[in-house]
Amino acid sequence: MTDLLHRIKVFVFSMRGRQPEYLLLRQSIPESLWGPVQGSIGFGEKLESAIRREVMDDIGLDRPLDLIDLQMPARWVVGDEEVIEWAFGFRTQNDLPPIALSERWADARWSVFAKAYPTLELDPDRAMIMRLHTLLHAA
Repeated sequence: MTDLLHRIKVFVFSMRGRQPEYLLLRQSIPESLWGPVQGSIGFGEKLESAIRREVMDDIGLDRPLDLIDLQMPARWVVGDEEVIEWAFGFRTQNDLPPIALSERWADARWSVFAKAYPTLELDPDRAMIMRLHTLLHAA
C-alpha cells in the first residue's frame, strides 16, 4: 500500500517597484540546496493554513498581501510513498521585511530573478519560480 504525502513549496517575494525579489533559503544540513519555504501539510489541514504556518514557523512572516496558486502540482513516487507537492507564491510587504529564521535554516537571502533562478538546483523549483515570475510580469 502506498502512503500519500502532501507537501508545499512557497516562494516568498516582495515587490520593489515593478521588480520582484525572491527569498531563498538554505537548510542547516550539510550540502543543502537553496530553495523556497517548504514543508508538510498536516492531516486535514487546508493548503492556506499550511502555507501560513510554514512561513510563520520558518521565517517569522505573518499574513501575505497576496497568495498565488502556481497551479503546477508535482507528483512522484519514492518507494511506498507517493508525494504531491503544491506550489505557491506568497507576497509580503513591499520593503524587504526582516526574516526570523528557524533553526531548520542556515541562511536566507533576497534575490532578483536573474540571480535566484540559477541558484535553484532542482528543476521543479526552477519551473515554479519561472511560472511565478511570468505571472507577476503578466499582471
